Amino acid sequence: MLAAQSSPVTGIAFAAAALAASVALVGVIAWVSRRLLGLPVGAVRALIAGLLGFGAAEIVGRSLRAAQPGRLAAFFTVALGVPLIVAMVFIVVAEALVPSGTLPQPVEFIQGTRRAIARSRRYSQISRIAVRHGLGPYLRGRHRSPDGDEAGGRAALARELRRALEEAGVTFVKLGQLLSTRRDLLPGEFTAEFSRLQDRTEPASWEKVEEVITSSLGAPAGQVYTQLRPTPAAAASIAQVHRARLSCGDGQGADVAVKVQRPGIRAAVEQDLDIVQRLAVRLEGRTHWARAVGTAGVARGFAAAIREELDFRVEARNMAAVAATWAGQQQAIGGSVVVVLPAVYEDLCTEHVLTIEWMDGVSLRAAGQLIDDRGLDRAELARALLRSMVYQITEGGVFHADPHPGNVLLLTDGRLALLDFGSVGRLDTRQRAALQNLLIALGRGDPAALSDALLELVTRSAEVDELELERALGQFMARHLAGGTAAAAEMFTDLFRLAARFELAIPAEIATVLRALGTLEGTLSLLTPGVDIAAEARDYAAHRVAGQVSPAALQKSAADELISLLPVLRRIPRRLDRVGRALEQGRLSLNVRLFADERDRQVVTGLTHLFLLTLVGVASGIIGALLLGVATGPRIAPNVSLCQLIGYNLLIVAAVLLL
Repeated sequence: MLAAQSSPVTGIAFAAAALAASVALVGVIAWVSRRLLGLPVGAVRALIAGLLGFGAAEIVGRSLRAAQPGRLAAFFTVALGVPLIVAMVFIVVAEALVPSGTLPQPVEFIQGTRRAIARSRRYSQISRIAVRHGLGPYLRGRHRSPDGDEAGGRAALARELRRALEEAGVTFVKLGQLLSTRRDLLPGEFTAEFSRLQDRTEPASWEKVEEVITSSLGAPAGQVYTQLRPTPAAAASIAQVHRARLSCGDGQGADVAVKVQRPGIRAAVEQDLDIVQRLAVRLEGRTHWARAVGTAGVARGFAAAIREELDFRVEARNMAAVAATWAGQQQAIGGSVVVVLPAVYEDLCTEHVLTIEWMDGVSLRAAGQLIDDRGLDRAELARALLRSMVYQITEGGVFHADPHPGNVLLLTDGRLALLDFGSVGRLDTRQRAALQNLLIALGRGDPAALSDALLELVTRSAEVDELELERALGQFMARHLAGGTAAAAEMFTDLFRLAARFELAIPAEIATVLRALGTLEGTLSLLTPGVDIAAEARDYAAHRVAGQVSPAALQKSAADELISLLPVLRRIPRRLDRVGRALEQGRLSLNVRLFADERDRQVVTGLTHLFLLTLVGVASGIIGALLLGVATGPRIAPNVSLCQLIGYNLLIVAAVLLL
């Protein structure tokens, strides 16, 4: 009776022990295979490998019990080696097909699905807008024959595309405004049409704006500002500006402009940026014109610029960086017109709120008649604005990258003010010097000097034909600068195309300079149509360089260089004396240390290990295959010799090493 009662308990205990042993075997196979491969395999993938190995172990065990009853101990290593190889093969194949980390986690998958659904709805809306404006064939890579002549067809297409961008919303309006400055990428009909895009919209409700100010500054808006006007002075798609007066801090009582980000705009912009980048990649893969333009690269740069524009702390830092180089500007540019920057109240600047000095004035876009009514000198205004930009580029090193008419104010006292520093460019000392040399070469009409200056600015390939480049630059100068004709914005477009023809990669910083000058040309044309921006820029550069070669400047430069060389000059006599003594005594030698860098030693060691493992693995496989054919010798089983058993084990070792 006791035996009968204990039988079920014994069965349960045996089953539990068998289950624990199976789980342990799965874990051992997974861990050993992952360690041998040295791959950071995830837990799920390792578990699947362990289960496959366990299944292989079960199959091999049953086969051996049936074929070699009572002799399983002799084939123990084979019974363990085969499952290990199965697990390793699975991991290698899985990593080759779908590397670890490429599959989303469950939470990420759910969030990604939600984003995909929202993106699909927005994408459908944008597609309907495109089709409504007749742009469907172009998105599918098909070319629709334009109505009438080719230029008229392009103008009609540009007009419909501009209307579609306006209807699509803030992100696409911003994209069109960026493309309006890319004369190097788009025909004139498109850039002219896109320049008409207006970044204006209905203002957000005052309650929501006040909530943004309070949450961003950590205090009620009424405690920080007095006379804060609910009606915005300007309202754009990303932010709106309210006039106020400071009630505390160092600037207490000062009139300020409070720039407030529109509530909820970031989520909408991020969704549209994702769509823009996906559309750009798709168009570049399907259409020839998109590949020629490089839409994917343009979209990436645009997305980065917009994300910076959504963080007003970036704009505050940009203004501080430009202001730090502003001290010597008026003395450098001369003239009677002063170009100023608004002061920034950094303690009242957050991601969503920017507080700057209030500037009384109107934008150049709306100041045409006002300039004439006040009797201001248009040429002097244009010269001051141009020289201010050239100063920022060639000497300051930090410059306003988007000087369109809406970002330039004509103040009530006749000064000019630059606004909206959400986008700036930065140049190092070498790039600024090369730009000065380029402008001077343009002024002198020297193709050789222009070629040297251009090659200092770009990333060149080893196969550049410098003589051919010099000839092309000579033709470029003859086309744009000969005969006293004013150089227009097309000069910058042709310079881009010439660089592309010779496979000269223009760095992003230099491309920003050329785009900024192209945008500035359009702004200056509102003041004085036909302004020769290149002539003014090179005259300014020549004037500045002439100042640098004056006797006083040369004396200062020589003194600075001598001071920097003094430590080196002091060490030269001692080092010459040591070299002379070593030479006289026959002890002069040259030491070269191979693999002095730790990284070099690691690379060589790793390659050596791989070579040795491969060699041992191949040798083991060859020897194992040969031993399988040796049927003589001691018998492990009726149909298996000791040599064959060793051959099986060597094949397992070879497979593990090669994997």
